[in-house]
Amino acid sequence: MPGQPKDNSVIAQAPVAAAADILPGSTMEKIKQRGELIVGGSLDAPLLSQQNPTTGEIEGFDADMGKALAKYIIGQPKVKIVNAASETREALLSNGTVDVVFQTYTITPERAEQVAFAGPYYSSGLTIAVKKGTTGIAKPEDLNGKTVIAGANTPAIPAIKQLAPQATIVTFGSDPECVQALKQDRGVAYVQDETLLVADAQKDPSIQVVGSPFTTDPYGIGLKHGDDQFKKFVNDWLTKIQGQGVWQQIWKGSLGTVVQGEAPTPPQIGSVPGS
Repeated sequence: MPGQPKDNSVIAQAPVAAAADILPGSTMEKIKQRGELIVGGSLDAPLLSQQNPTTGEIEGFDADMGKALAKYIIGQPKVKIVNAASETREALLSNGTVDVVFQTYTITPERAEQVAFAGPYYSSGLTIAVKKGTTGIAKPEDLNGKTVIAGANTPAIPAIKQLAPQATIVTFGSDPECVQALKQDRGVAYVQDETLLVADAQKDPSIQVVGSPFTTDPYGIGLKHGDDQFKKFVNDWLTKIQGQGVWQQIWKGSLGTVVQGEAPTPPQIGSVPGS
């Protein structure tokens, strides 16, 4: 990638592993000797992992998590991103093309038969967007008695029916159509996956994301299947950056720029089937 990442202030505070933690013959040692962490990720996911056209830097929550892990292993946040697609991630890990995957990679028991997951390191899920300045809506129950926008055939529809049975749901075929409908006041709120809504809010400052996700979509750090030593090392790192507040600062500098409120509580490591 053009331009090695600058040691931004959050990454500057991120910890470095003790020499004793880089076990001889381990994946960690291999990465340290190579001098860069190879990450399967995205170059076009707003606020998660997106290439800055001016600097060539990869920026966002997943990107900064990768830099923080690289710093922990190597002492510097040196990362090479290999553009991964959802159907290639397992192969990239199993054949050793990448060391880790940071890419909104939902942990499932089925996937865990092919790859190992550290984490979960973030929990996304359905959340709510409103027009900027809207008050009185912070959680799904607040949608009762209101007109709510959802994408046709998306998981938002049953979730709204369950949590706000008195809401009226109007559906549109695509995410851009739903955003347009919200701006035209055809509903007071739009319910969709947080990762989509934060990207919408970044593109269009007239909408904002409120509250924390109210369904659970746990993201894991993809690792090679069977590498228990590396999995323990990555989970120990995750525990450390959460305890030191680095995780929360990474959230604030990325997703937190468009989501109202404090950083969420990180999910419990090892808390979901497959992790």
